[in-house]
Amino acid sequence: MDVKNVNDQVQSRDKVIVRTSIIGIVTNVLLAAFKAVVGLLSNSIAVTLDAVNNLSDALSSVVTIIGAKLAGKAPDKKHPLGYGRIEYLSSMIVAAIVLYAGITSLVESVKKIFNPEEAEYSVVSLVIIAVAIVVKLLLGRFVKGQGKKVNSGALVASGSDASFDAILSASVLATALLFLLTGLSLEAYVGVVIAGFIVKAGIEMLIDTLDDILGRRADPETSREIKRLLTEEPEILGAYDLILNNYGPDKNLASVHLELPDTMTVEELDELTRRVEQKVYKATGVILIGVGAYSHNTGNDEAAQIRDAVREKVLAHDWALQFHGFYIDVEKKTMRFDVVFSFDIDPKEGLARLREELAAAWPDYAVQITPDVDISE
Repeated sequence: MDVKNVNDQVQSRDKVIVRTSIIGIVTNVLLAAFKAVVGLLSNSIAVTLDAVNNLSDALSSVVTIIGAKLAGKAPDKKHPLGYGRIEYLSSMIVAAIVLYAGITSLVESVKKIFNPEEAEYSVVSLVIIAVAIVVKLLLGRFVKGQGKKVNSGALVASGSDASFDAILSASVLATALLFLLTGLSLEAYVGVVIAGFIVKAGIEMLIDTLDDILGRRADPETSREIKRLLTEEPEILGAYDLILNNYGPDKNLASVHLELPDTMTVEELDELTRRVEQKVYKATGVILIGVGAYSHNTGNDEAAQIRDAVREKVLAHDWALQFHGFYIDVEKKTMRFDVVFSFDIDPKEGLARLREELAAAWPDYAVQITPDVDISE
């Protein structure tokens, strides 16, 4: 694997994140300033809260830049796999900022419901709000697009938030127009709605980031593509137990078990392993750091017949999702294999039932079953 290319990709990604975040900061600070002035002059709680929302967005972008810079630090003795996961922590801080802004705004809006103050809008203030809506829509589309381009969860979240802010600003504009046309003031109530959406966005961002930190199920498309690439090789009879470990955006390490003929030599296995590592990395960017092997019986008809019979018995259960890694020694009367259990059954219970069934069918054999977790498709 070309380490220089990997480092170049990381540096390029960091530049995009920083540049996009700076654009977001400048835009949001300007919008917050204009809206704050309009909110104070017009005595509008809704416009003022919209300004607070923009200011929290600017602060979020600052945190995103800091997170990207720290995450881009080179690996060292203390953290040999790098600092990529710091970006998830920065995303959590962004979520906390949004959540705090939402809760604060909600409290202020509720206060205004019980102690209402009449707003006074001017044509200039309405124009500023309208322009802000357009700017936020364009900013949201740009930031989200850049986030998807470089696989930055923080940027995607910021872009989505900016697009949604445009909708909130539109509701503020609608409230102002309604007040000017009918004299009906819904300022505080719109403020509650805006605050509620901000709180909701903060909670969703927080949950999403926690999922990344705790570890998500591997992306099914990536898993299928890696297995397809592996099983294309004529020597590989099956690819199982694929585990993807994430150490930050665009830094995925994986391990896998390959089912190989029992006639393969260590030299042949070494050559195959190095070949598939390069192949998988070039196609998916995933680094195979561990390749284990299952031995497949060859040239033994009795072993094949028993394997098929055992597979049929195991997979007759709905909670047995996969059967692999089967190997049998007919002379020593031993057999071993792995079973992927669903989350619908306790693996201990599943193992006990399978052992009981197989002992009844093949009483002369010592059976070793390894339980696997349903972690990838």
